[in-house]
Amino acid sequence: MRWERQQVGSLFKKILVPLDFTSKNDAALRVAADLAKQNDAHVTLIHVIEKIEYADEEEIASFYESLKQRARTMLRACAEGFHRAMLPVTEEVVLGNTTQTVVNYATENQIDLVVLSSHRVNLDEPPKGWATLSYQLSILCQCPVMLVK
Repeated sequence: MRWERQQVGSLFKKILVPLDFTSKNDAALRVAADLAKQNDAHVTLIHVIEKIEYADEEEIASFYESLKQRARTMLRACAEGFHRAMLPVTEEVVLGNTTQTVVNYATENQIDLVVLSSHRVNLDEPPKGWATLSYQLSILCQCPVMLVK
């Protein structure tokens, strides 16, 4: 049987890139930009500020606001490459549990692909990598997830 490539439109129209602002995010940003170009896709950069359980929200409101402001500044810097390439990009800062928030955001916004950085797994002790955010998202997200190492 011979397989022929058919033009069926873009596979990924909405790409989500969770960021923690470490240098390992650079590879995920590059891959997301390449995929956005190839698929004429919109990219959303998201940073989740982990919510402190059992804390009085009023007492730490100013703390959260300063974290949000810092995250917005860093997201703008990450988005610059997309702007220069004339690719549509949105920046989101959200407060909550990182895994649950990303999964919910992807589902609610009908994301087609999540692209995120991941670490290399130590082959001598693979179970140590199972508790990571990248592993959790790869299992829980309802859309495809691309882990970039």
